[in-house]
Amino acid sequence: MSDVKERSGNHAAHNHVLPPGSVIGVLGGGQLGRMMALDGIAMGYRFITLDPTPDSPLGQLAPQITASYDDVQAAKELSSRADVITYEFENVDAGVASLLEEQSYVPQGSTLLYTTQNRLREKAAIEAAGVPVAPYREIKSLAELEAAASELGLPCVLKTATGGYDGKGQAVLREGGQLEEAYNRLSSGGTQLVLEKFIAFSSEISVIAARTPAGEVRSFPPAENVHVDNILHVSVVPARIPSEIQRRACQLAEQVAEGLGAAGLLAVEMFLTEQGELYVNEVAPRPHNSGHYTMEACVTSQFEQHIRAICGLPLGDTTLLSPVVMVNILGQHLEEAVNRVTQRDELADSLGIVPKLHLYGKSESKHGRKMGHINLLCGDVEDALKWIEQTNIWRLNQ
Repeated sequence: MSDVKERSGNHAAHNHVLPPGSVIGVLGGGQLGRMMALDGIAMGYRFITLDPTPDSPLGQLAPQITASYDDVQAAKELSSRADVITYEFENVDAGVASLLEEQSYVPQGSTLLYTTQNRLREKAAIEAAGVPVAPYREIKSLAELEAAASELGLPCVLKTATGGYDGKGQAVLREGGQLEEAYNRLSSGGTQLVLEKFIAFSSEISVIAARTPAGEVRSFPPAENVHVDNILHVSVVPARIPSEIQRRACQLAEQVAEGLGAAGLLAVEMFLTEQGELYVNEVAPRPHNSGHYTMEACVTSQFEQHIRAICGLPLGDTTLLSPVVMVNILGQHLEEAVNRVTQRDELADSLGIVPKLHLYGKSESKHGRKMGHINLLCGDVEDALKWIEQTNIWRLNQ
């Protein structure tokens, strides 16, 4: 271990290989870190997390430093106890990530984190990689919003440049009378804003790409995503889109990963239009909700792949083994979903569905909070979607 630690000081090393037995430090102790650790522990790695919530989902599996993400002393302690540091969500303090980068081995680096924490920086970086995004404008005043809305055309989407997830921090503008209220609400506190042209998409897809510090890149099959109330409801794989578009989506995701110099996973969300055009909507430098299907349906899961990438191991095979539909379990679905999969399910048997339940170990169940998911392995994704509909769990409890 001491040799590993000594080599960890050179974060620029491209041949940096951390063998099983090394300690992976995770900024964030949520469900993504938990599932990362479940795969990593099986591979022989050890984990430690920094998270402000006692008994976090990852903290139930590994030692936890309970402190805020901007606590410099806590970050230094994490650095002293880990051989490599990663993060499980992108709203980690970029300053702390930069400090850790100076003192530790952080293969993802702080630059990518800094870029993806701001939609304007992110879009510029994606464009620089030669990948199309929806037309957009930076908004600094109501007058600029009015001019940009006229130029881009309504409907359009006003978003905060920082923060925001699951539909928060944004407003769809369909008529001119909505501009002032949306601007005043979203710009409070001096937040940067960005206006995006509304893309009339036929489907939303995402591709999880992985890249090692040495430059090896692989992507998983695209997932077709359906949202309800701006929260991901299901991911369908194979995506119900032409194979040529699936290949192009993977190429674009890998191009973005290369262009951003990513290490580890990069989730790339895209809009597909009726004309077959693909526009990247946003990216996330970490495991992603839409990649949970890989846990049973692919040779390598997204979590194992992330560990392989940050530890300098060869990337795993991303072949899809079975059609699959991932369905999220929110707080309002939890009791019925658990009851369903802990009893004999004649509907699943009749449809040839194999439900695989994953719960996140969260202490409090709330309406709209992600508590777990089910991967429905199937022969045909339409059968899995039929199971979701006919159980009534999600239809009646949204």
